[in-house]
Formats: sequence, C-alpha cells, structure tokens
Amino acid sequence: MKKFPRFEEYKILAIRILLAYVFYSIARVLFYVYNSSLIKVDGVIDFIKLCYHGLVFDTTTILYINSLFILISIFPAVINTKKSYQKVLFYIYIVTNLFAYSTNFIDFIYYRYTFSRSTRASLDTLENESNKTLLFFDFLLNYWHVFLLFFALSFIWILLYKKIKISHKTEKINIKYFLVSIVSFLAITTLCIGGIRGDFKKSTRPINILDGSRYVKNSGQADIILNTPFAIIRTWNTNTFKKVNLVSKAQVDSLLVPIKQYKNNPPTKPNVVIFILESFAREYNGAFNKGTKIKGYQGYTPFVDSLAQHSLIFTNAYANGWKSIHGMSSIIAGIPSFQNAFTSSPYPKQKIESLVSTLESQGYDTSFFHGAPNGSMGFLGFGNILGYDHYYGKTEFNNDAEFDGVWGIWDEPFFQFFNNKLTQKKQPFMATLFSVSSHEPYKVPEKYEGKFPKGKVNINESIGYTDYSLKQFFASAKKQSWYKNTIFVLVADHGNTIAYDEYKKEFNKNTVPILFFSPDEKYVGVNNDWAQQIDIYPTLLDMIGYQKPFRSWGRSLINDKKVAPFVIKYGSNMYQFMSGDYICTFDGKKAIGFYDKNDKAMEYNLVSKRNAAMDLLELKCKAFVQDYMERIIDKRLTTVR
Repeated sequence: MKKFPRFEEYKILAIRILLAYVFYSIARVLFYVYNSSLIKVDGVIDFIKLCYHGLVFDTTTILYINSLFILISIFPAVINTKKSYQKVLFYIYIVTNLFAYSTNFIDFIYYRYTFSRSTRASLDTLENESNKTLLFFDFLLNYWHVFLLFFALSFIWILLYKKIKISHKTEKINIKYFLVSIVSFLAITTLCIGGIRGDFKKSTRPINILDGSRYVKNSGQADIILNTPFAIIRTWNTNTFKKVNLVSKAQVDSLLVPIKQYKNNPPTKPNVVIFILESFAREYNGAFNKGTKIKGYQGYTPFVDSLAQHSLIFTNAYANGWKSIHGMSSIIAGIPSFQNAFTSSPYPKQKIESLVSTLESQGYDTSFFHGAPNGSMGFLGFGNILGYDHYYGKTEFNNDAEFDGVWGIWDEPFFQFFNNKLTQKKQPFMATLFSVSSHEPYKVPEKYEGKFPKGKVNINESIGYTDYSLKQFFASAKKQSWYKNTIFVLVADHGNTIAYDEYKKEFNKNTVPILFFSPDEKYVGVNNDWAQQIDIYPTLLDMIGYQKPFRSWGRSLINDKKVAPFVIKYGSNMYQFMSGDYICTFDGKKAIGFYDKNDKAMEYNLVSKRNAAMDLLELKCKAFVQDYMERIIDKRLTTVR
C-alpha cells in the first residue's frame, strides 16, 4: 500500500459514506413499516427492488449532503490525518448528515396526511405558525417513538463512525504524493458530480422527484424509492410554475372555458356561509358513503348526515390540494395547487378574482374566521390578498380559557362566536369559517371525553366533536333573522388518516364531502358525478344569479352544460385528470396512463388501448395545465382573456 499514497484515507472515506447508505436504507424500511397500509407492495422481492432503485436517490442525497465533508477529506494536503483535522471532519459529517437524516422521520407520520414525501413547500407551511414550539412539543409527546428511533439510530451512527479511525502519518512532501492527491481529487469530484446528477449522460437532466415513478407498478411506491431530504433538496429553489405550449389558444377556450358567465337564475343576494372543515374527509361522513359498500363501514358525523337529507350533496368530490392553505385557495379563489402550492409560489401577490371580490362587487360584507392564532396557516396573509373585509381569529375571540392548548379555540365555542358575529352583521354577507379541532393531536374537550366514538383511526373522535359543534351552531343560527336567507356550504380542506382500504386506493385519496344547504331546500339531492373544490366558487355565483363574466377553472355543479364534470388534482408526482369514464395520469408533457373510472387502485393501465375519449381527456389536461401556468405567471387571474 506504500506505493499508493493516501489509500487508507480514501478507504476510510468510502466506509464513512457507506455508513450513510446503511442508515438511509434503515430509514426507508421504517418509512414503509409506518405507512405500509397506504402503499401497496407485492411481497418482499418487490420491496427489495424498490429499495434497490432507491439507492440512486440516496446517492444524490448523500453526496449532496456530504459534499463539503468529501471535499475537505480529499483536499490535496499533508495534514488530513491529524487529530484536529479529523475532529473538524467529524463535526461536519455528523451535523450535516443527522440534520438531513431527521427529515426522513418526519414523513413516518406526516406521509399519512399528504400521501407524498415532504418538500420545500411543506417547510413553507410552518412559516405562518406562531406556536411552533408548542406544536413541536405536542408532536414529541404524541410520536415519542419516532424521536426515540431517530436518536437511537443517530447514536449508533456516531458510534460506528468513531470506530473507523485514521492513524496519523507524517507524509513526505514529494511530487508523487501531490500528483496522486490531485488526480484522486479530480476523479472523486467527477464521480460525485455524476452521483448527484444521477448519471453522466448529457441528454438527461439531474434526477428529480418525477424520476422515482419510473420504476414502480403503482404511483405510491415512488415514495418508498425516494427519500425526504432528496425531495426537499430538489424542490428548494425550483419554480415549477413555468409556461408550457401544449395546445392552441382556441383549444384552451373550447376545452376549458376559463371565463364563465351564467344566466340560469335571477339575481338575488342571499347570505353565503362556507364551512371549510379541517381534515373532514369524505371517508368519515356516512351520508357520502352509502354507495361505497365498504364492509363494516362506520361514520362519525350524525349531524352532517341528517343535514345531507335536506341538502344537495356530491359524493364523488375531491380536494384540489393537500394542505389547509391549498383548500382555501381552491374553494374561495378557485385556484388549485399541484406540484407546488400556488400560495408558496412567487405569484400569489396579484389581483385575484374570487368569491370575495365578486360578492363584494354586489355589496356583500366579507369575513374570514379561524380560531387559531391570527396568521396561522397563512390564512390572514392570503385573505388580505383576496380582499376580505374582516378577519376574526384567536385574538378577536379573546378568551384563552377555550384554547385547546395546541392549535386554537375549540370548535364549539368558536362556532358560537361565529354565529354571534354574523348576527351583528348587515346583510348580505359572505363569511368563511375554517375549523380547528379535527386536527392532530385529535383531542376533544375534557367535558366531552367518552361522548364520541373513538373509531378506527385517531381522528375519528375529533371528527365527531366537530360534527357536534356544527349541530350546536345550526341550532343557534336557525333562531336568527338572517338564517332563512342563507346558502350554507360544508366542505373539507383535504383528507386525513385512512381507516378503510377503499380510501387507500390512489384515486380515492384526498376525497372530500361537498354539501350545499339552504333552509328553503331549493337544492336537494345526491349527485355522484365528478366534483371538486374549485367548483364551489362558480356554483355559488350561479346560485345567486351573478350575471357578469368571471374567471374560473371550475364549473357550476348545478347548471353548467358547456363543461363536462371533471376533477384535476396532483398526487404521486403526477397530474390526475378525471372525467367521463376514465382517469388520465399526466407527467406535465404527455399522458402516461389511462384507467377506468372505477379502477381507483390503478391496477390496469389502459394506455396501450387508447381511444378517442382518452385522447380528448389528455387534451383537456394539457389545456388546463397550459392555461393555469399562463394566467398565474402573467397575472391574469381575473376576467382578462
């Protein structure tokens, strides 16, 4: 070995990097253990194959995170083996690796709410939370086992690193030593660049999140292949809002109809009250599951079920995003979120035509209510962009005795506060309430412990409490003079913890209930066709007889004959466009899959059996993505054509 200077250093470096691979593989196994009920894997061999493909993404992450460590380790010098130098290397290695490694453990739990690896947008969500410390300690209390796993594995990792020691050698300063050092430095650097990129081919870009889907049988498996630090790194400075030219402008206008105008009803001015219910997924609502035939099904919303009998409900509705702020932008402004959130992009600060602006133009007073600390979830900031007249949060409630200790004011007292404020307002008014209590850690007030069924998953009890809070609200509201002249909307912001296999299917994830209720029961019935959050805005304008043109990607759920029912959402790193008899999966440029509308588990890809209906579906998806990007980037979120 004396003939090859620094061989021992390079060998030790390789072992230290190999350690990272071992612990990333352990994290991958643990990720699957925690989320095995959500991701279908056909046996051990299938899982091993996924882990093998994951090595490519681990390589990118490990080399990226360890780039400084590797650079200092192989730097052409003669002091590299000194104790002080190695000590510096130790701290660089441990701090950078464990910090990145810890993000994998977040997704052991967080994945069940978002159904995707966390990205930069996930971190952006925390920026608006004033109670980060409280939330952290609550997470620590409820998921102590995740922290225990992280610290145990970190301890073992550190212990193994320390066992791999380099003995200091006094090197002779000669040409051979430096020549080998420089050549090795260049060779290792080149290999690292290729590893970070994913390969050395000029024709391919550095691998990104979408590449995880290349090796899977169903899209959910891509999240086993990926790792969380990779997803964060690849989305850190990535602006996915880019114009695309996929179809002609004429095709956009004919297939999409981005500017709507309805004249189906005479102009009226009923009050509009919208409940956006935290995590109130379709799965939990009995009235929305009568046709699912789920064996042993149990619902947790007796009041909503009773209200549904006097309402117009949509039993095949979807969220157009996966976070609370996405629900707000989809429902109120008709702006969905795809790979990255619109609200976290560079473009939300612009004039946006929405339910707020259109109703204010008709003389409505507009208010937003959220029982959390003011500004939580980004609602206050986005509400200001939309132009709400009033914002009522924990500050305005002004009674911390009703604080749940984590997120905000308990739903029951805050819903009564909501009723009282509405009673004081001049009609017509439009008010949005975003509930709080059906949120992790899924607690109910002490006085109600044991009142609501614990259910099959951790959220069920708090869903029962929110349902009860709605019952108390309506009992109080119906005594008020404004009640009979009001259209009520109930919708969830997104899905949450899943109990039944039917809702673990890829195309049944993030399903929500949509309900319209008016005391005169003008709109009553059950609709099983495609529906989505962005349809609520145009539906309400149609209901009140708003006569002017307005910008909307959604459609009226009661009268629109020009645009067929459809759903567009983003999941498992691809667009999912649902309409008619098929579901199209679209990678941003072309369709990569077609599935029968009843094949919610993505078992039979029909892409090799394309027909005219599938071709049209792909065109509609292209038109939507193209117009979406153009309008947002060009700041044309109004009736400007």
